[in-house]
Amino acid sequence: MDFSTINYLAVLAAAVSTFVLGGLWYSPLLFGKAWMRANGFSEADLQTFSKARMFGWSIFFSLVMALNLAMFLSGPTTNLTWGMAAGGLAGFGWVAMAIAIVGLFENKSWKYIAINGGYMTIAFVVMGAIIGAWR
Repeated sequence: MDFSTINYLAVLAAAVSTFVLGGLWYSPLLFGKAWMRANGFSEADLQTFSKARMFGWSIFFSLVMALNLAMFLSGPTTNLTWGMAAGGLAGFGWVAMAIAIVGLFENKSWKYIAINGGYMTIAFVVMGAIIGAWR
């Protein structure tokens, strides 16, 4: 693997994009309330969660995901379209299906699986778009 073909600013931007999308996706404007119900969380429960732990590890994991996707997209013919397609394939075919398998074994609802799998699918499409377009 030739790491010199990776645009690390694009990787950083792609990782940050997961936070922007997640902030919207899990807000009351979109799926926040449904996500809380699917997990059995109350507003009080959310206040007990460690924000430093959640956001600290999440940015690290997002960077790993974006770097991994950038490695797959490091070829010279990669562009916006292929970046989005590869992101969609990885997001839906790998990540969303993995969430579905784990969710089924944890006896989670289809709503839980759809909300979280949908978020990861769209997040990977956006990351792929950023990495593919920003060559």
